[in-house]
Amino acid sequence: MPETKRCQQPVRHRGTAWAATLALLLGGCSTIVPRAAGPGAVPPPPPVERGTQAAPQEAPRDRVAVLAPLTGPNAGLGQSIANAAGMALIDTGGAGLRITTYDTAPGAAAAAQRALAEGNKLILGPLLADEVRQVAPVAQAAHVPVLSFSNDIDVAGHGVYLLGFAPAQSIERVVAYAASRGLKRIAALVPNGLYGRRASNALLHAADQAGASVVSMQSYDRSPASLAAAVKKLGPAAGYDALLVADSGRIALVAAPLVRRSGSTARLLGTELWNTEPTLAASKPMQGAWFAAVPDRLYAQFAAKYRARFGKGPYRLASLGYDSVLLASRIAADWKPGSDFPEERLADKGGFAGIDGAFRFNERNVAERMLDVKQVGAGGVTIVSPAAGGFGG
Repeated sequence: MPETKRCQQPVRHRGTAWAATLALLLGGCSTIVPRAAGPGAVPPPPPVERGTQAAPQEAPRDRVAVLAPLTGPNAGLGQSIANAAGMALIDTGGAGLRITTYDTAPGAAAAAQRALAEGNKLILGPLLADEVRQVAPVAQAAHVPVLSFSNDIDVAGHGVYLLGFAPAQSIERVVAYAASRGLKRIAALVPNGLYGRRASNALLHAADQAGASVVSMQSYDRSPASLAAAVKKLGPAAGYDALLVADSGRIALVAAPLVRRSGSTARLLGTELWNTEPTLAASKPMQGAWFAAVPDRLYAQFAAKYRARFGKGPYRLASLGYDSVLLASRIAADWKPGSDFPEERLADKGGFAGIDGAFRFNERNVAERMLDVKQVGAGGVTIVSPAAGGFGG
């Protein structure tokens, strides 16, 4: 059983105060000595007092389920999310919550049914959109909200809330920033498929909102030949002054040299997917590129503390597990154990605080996030337009 020290700082501040509060939580004010343990309650209940007296009963706690893949091909990511959720519970001092993790690999619907049968009144996860589709009707029938780690807006609504990083938001942010710097003729490279279609729609909307125009948009199938053909089809290099590569950082690293060889000096723009690519700064053609993503300032502290506890670094999406528990702990003070989760609190326009910055749920139940605009340079990635610290209420 882990030995814990609990830190009693509250997690209820808005605006800039949330960063200081989270920095205290992540700065080592709580410790854990990990020992071997399988899936289940995190952390375990206090040890039972032994002797001639009757053992004291554990105080009632609000029950929260984490649905994540603990076996199968996504087990590493799922375990990282579960570990982060446990960290958040310990770092906040427990906050009257009992967190139990359920493996979705054998079946997300079955995991949800088990979680509900065991009395959980809030579900954190699952990870994938297809899993959300399985879980949603089960949770809806029990009137239990689902805070999913997916970013597929098609599964949001009717009690399902999305914590994942929505690509449309990063496109809107970086296009607005580019337009504010005078770059208003925008071209785009978008992958075939659902992500590409959504990126295309987001770009058209963002350009319209920013007073910019989309002068060329070419799709590709992620093969080198197809990407090269798409770059060639963009048109005259002088015809656009910004180029959105709506794909991963790995694809951007392939596209950037092709764009420069075509004679284009346009500013490259990217999405939140670039935030997980550590080699961007090593590419000369990528120099000066802008992309929008969640702030990383607190994530670095989180990753260091996670590594100290578990012996290896977290997956980037593990922060969603941590932040979802922070949200639940904030609401727990007004949540009577055994009663339904007060879902109306999720509509708080003042938003919530997390490792990934301020966020709130919009009318579609999608997390609306404050994003940095970052620039790729020879010395690394820097912030050229920082995210706002919170919402006005």
